Amino acid sequence: MTAPSGTVTLRRYGLDEVDAVRPTLSELYAEVYADRLSDPFFSVERFEERLDGHVSRPGWEAVVGYDNGRPIGYAYGSPLPERSRWWAGMLTPLPEQDTDETGGRRTLALFELMVRTPWRKTGSAHRIHEELLSGRPEERVTLLVEPTHPKVQKLYEQWGYENVGDQRPFPDAPLYATMVRRLR
Repeated sequence: MTAPSGTVTLRRYGLDEVDAVRPTLSELYAEVYADRLSDPFFSVERFEERLDGHVSRPGWEAVVGYDNGRPIGYAYGSPLPERSRWWAGMLTPLPEQDTDETGGRRTLALFELMVRTPWRKTGSAHRIHEELLSGRPEERVTLLVEPTHPKVQKLYEQWGYENVGDQRPFPDAPLYATMVRRLR
């Protein structure tokens, strides 16, 4: 494994470049989740199915970090559509005014944020995250984090996210803390 050089460059990808970036996203996912790939929910096949659904939405974007040309991490998201199912799995339902989606301008769903091990605790994840959010038209961003990762949840809180409750987005998914951050 290559050591970090200290110089990470960021590249934004839009819907028109999904085919070009898809192998990078899948490769990084497989590496980061290597210890969980035997769980059907975390398999590469299920990741790619979820990715297909995510890229089917207008406004999808990804930011990939590169160190000397090697991908080291990424984040991607897309706006929640009207009548989004995102909030349906909440264990304690939120008020309707908190879950009513306008079809692209209210909430960005941050579906994935991951960084290869040597680049963790270098600030790379935060840089990738903030680049994805920069210039977005949405009012807020939401993400899911497993409560079994309290350090990750604490990091998101330091980045301005607030936990609004737990949800199970799919019957075979783990329980997730649902977090929201205002963008404007």
